[in-house]
Amino acid sequence: MNPDINPIILLILAANGLLSYKGFKDLSFFNKYKFQVGAVKQGEYIRLLSSGFLHVDMSHLIFNMLTLYFFADSVIDRVGVPFFLILYFVSLLVGNWLAYVFHKDNLYYSAVGASGAVMGIIYAGIMLYPEMKLGFILLPFFDIPGYVFGLGYLIYSVYGMKKGIGNIGHSAHLGGAIAGFVLTLVLVPSVIDTNFRMVLILGIPIILLFVFAKKLV
Repeated sequence: MNPDINPIILLILAANGLLSYKGFKDLSFFNKYKFQVGAVKQGEYIRLLSSGFLHVDMSHLIFNMLTLYFFADSVIDRVGVPFFLILYFVSLLVGNWLAYVFHKDNLYYSAVGASGAVMGIIYAGIMLYPEMKLGFILLPFFDIPGYVFGLGYLIYSVYGMKKGIGNIGHSAHLGGAIAGFVLTLVLVPSVIDTNFRMVLILGIPIILLFVFAKKLV
């Protein structure tokens, strides 16, 4: 992990922390800005963005922000801040848009979390650095390949969709992964030549999981 973390990353971490904490303490604030199909249908499109800065609880927030921290600096180092910001916010919006499409007939469906945006960053990071490995605090001597973590996270998300776990936006995870995958191919097309094997490793499961996920909702 880089001790000289980019200030843009710090800003995003701080925004998620402050707004999520506000939501923990103020239920009316949480309900006003969470993603909810019925409210979006009534024109409250701000929820497509604002819900990405709210979290269910502290563990949900910490997991998302730690994951972002592990991947974000590498993405910025390779492609710069503008691409990172495009990737983060487009993945967030596409994730919530996919959640809306999947659940459009359930007016009371709601969800929160930065996971769509984080998934976009994860998939960009893996495609840009296919050799990436992650070491975790609880398992300091065991490095997990980045693509194993990314695919495992995505599979868990589809499982979460099936089980309807919490207010976590599991379907937004899939949308974020799709956005991160496609945007990286569009904005850094050289990965097709340099990391073609990883493009296939990530791309094929995304397609299969998308088809499977549609049958769950």
